[in-house]
Amino acid sequence: MLTALTRAVSPTILDCELTFLERRPINLELAAQQHAAYEQTLADLGARIVRLPDRPHLPDAVFVEDTAIVLDEIAVICPMGVESRRAEARDTAEGLTPYRPLVFLTPPARLEGGDVVRAGRTLYVGRSARTNDAGIEQLRRAIAPHGYSVCAVPVDGCLHLKSACAFLGRNTMLLNPEWVDPGIFRDFEILTVPKTEPMSADVLPIGGTIVMTADSPALQALLQQRGFPTRALDLSELQKAEAGTTCMSILFELR
Repeated sequence: MLTALTRAVSPTILDCELTFLERRPINLELAAQQHAAYEQTLADLGARIVRLPDRPHLPDAVFVEDTAIVLDEIAVICPMGVESRRAEARDTAEGLTPYRPLVFLTPPARLEGGDVVRAGRTLYVGRSARTNDAGIEQLRRAIAPHGYSVCAVPVDGCLHLKSACAFLGRNTMLLNPEWVDPGIFRDFEILTVPKTEPMSADVLPIGGTIVMTADSPALQALLQQRGFPTRALDLSELQKAEAGTTCMSILFELR
């Protein structure tokens, strides 16, 4: 069964970490409604929702994806890229304990799940403001015994690798070539995001459907032309906190 770990929007999300966006007011009630619609969409597409404990004092707690990387064999608990977020991973580790053996990366490693794009047995890992070389190397050593490889990807101009690219399946990689080098993905069919929607690459493939934000109509049309079913969600309030469709869940199959 497909499982999705999620967590409620914190009332302190107004104080979230921001790197590439200016701080704007966030309507907390609307943000919670949008998050509920997001969880319902995952459930509609076949995922069982498992909620981590609410943490009102952690502004970025809703962005659970950054705290762990879950593979078929193990779950890797991440040392977050900023100090204010490191307490988030404790709940994730406890939540994943029933499902996977845990591996903990340790300082000086820094790594966030938003920097990891999996395509088969290869993990493309963004070298970004939140993930460093020590984190990439520790991840490589942790997953190599299970038959996975790591390919480091320099990221420039956005928060995480998943802000810049997504593996859609069908050997297709969606990406923004302004933020990552397309040559790294030469073995894939490359689909480029519309220039009018530079932030639209952060999409979530689930159950054969591509979940995306409602502010990317040109990309939605492009994906549908290519035969990818899509589901568009209004995440406008959460996007003010640099959210995308991937960052608010950790998806894995029960084993």
